[in-house]
Amino acid sequence: MKATGTDGIDGDTFRSGFVAVIGRPNVGKSTLVNALVGEKVAIVSRVPQTTRHRIAGVLNGSGWQVVLLDLPGFQKPRDLLTERMQTAVNTTLREVDLILLMLNAAEGVGAGDRFVAEAAFGTGTPVIIAVNKTDLVGPDQLLPMIEQAGELGDYQEIFPISARKGWSLGELKDAILARMAEGPQYFPEDAVSDQPERVVAGELIREQALRLTREEIPHAVAVNVTHMEQREKGDLVDIEAMIIVERESQKGILIGKKGKMIKDIGSGARGEIESLLGSQVFLSLTVRVKKKWRQNERMLGDLGL
Repeated sequence: MKATGTDGIDGDTFRSGFVAVIGRPNVGKSTLVNALVGEKVAIVSRVPQTTRHRIAGVLNGSGWQVVLLDLPGFQKPRDLLTERMQTAVNTTLREVDLILLMLNAAEGVGAGDRFVAEAAFGTGTPVIIAVNKTDLVGPDQLLPMIEQAGELGDYQEIFPISARKGWSLGELKDAILARMAEGPQYFPEDAVSDQPERVVAGELIREQALRLTREEIPHAVAVNVTHMEQREKGDLVDIEAMIIVERESQKGILIGKKGKMIKDIGSGARGEIESLLGSQVFLSLTVRVKKKWRQNERMLGDLGL
């Protein structure tokens, strides 16, 4: 995956590379990738471990391309699903050209951050540190945080940023680009992600389920888009999706009283998917119970996990 070539920054060569965006769960990785790309390529939630796939956000410019890899948060595997997620993280760190280590300014540097930093600096790959969520703290809290961040390892640069507010993202992007070597164009110049529309649609549905159910069922929810087809006449896309949970009680929560919850999930997801596709969408949702699906190798394969 590493880009090959020299470090030349002249206009006669094309520069490219892969950047792993890592950090503890819920530090703002997906928010940052979306902000840098300028479009929504990864779902966002306050629930830890929201990101399950390795999602590529593609930044394109004149003579360059940067592929940001939004990775699941570091975690101790507790089932086959989280084991696969952590394996994807470990594999990616050995293959990229640059690591972007994210920290949460509002929480300080903790044991989890040190664990992630040890893994990052242990690869020998250059590391840039982004101290995120600076909009939530004052200078008295931020300056000691930056000092703590600098003690984590032999970093290249440290950037205090706010992915949500867009603070200092231009400077961060310039620093990333400056470290890209001569290399090929990995994706078409109009690409913003490597995820198929069917997968993104499923993630947008899961995002709404996480948002509306909050702490009640997040880790037990998966979405499988079983049908997605544009009608021959008219600008309408038919989508059928199955929301998967592990227990009957979770199914009841997702459906809600008189079907209100599933309607709200569908309504929220439909708007997001229509923005993605640029077409009107007819969305049909069902909820199925699949006991212990996170331990089922075949089901994880079907879900692309």
